[in-house]
Amino acid sequence: MYIVRDIFHLKFGHFKEANTLLKEAMNDGMMPHAQAARVLSDFTGHSYRLIFEEGFDSLADYEKTLSSSMGEDKWKKWYDGFKQHVESSHREILRTIN
Repeated sequence: MYIVRDIFHLKFGHFKEANTLLKEAMNDGMMPHAQAARVLSDFTGHSYRLIFEEGFDSLADYEKTLSSSMGEDKWKKWYDGFKQHVESSHREILRTIN
């Protein structure tokens, strides 16, 4: 299994707005469909982070989500609003070892 983490470092004071937009996307079914998914927020360390963590059986499955739901106009419009609250971001792709 592959774990993909999209880590967003939010601008100071923007957590509430970003979290509201995230809940909106989740309620509208705009988040990518993954085998396992969760959203995390920092408790210690670097402040004001939102982390989208998703599990996929293969990298091909992950690529499908990039071209399907994230390619839709509804997603693009939402993301344009969300990224206004983001200072920087990065992605981690990890493989589980059994």
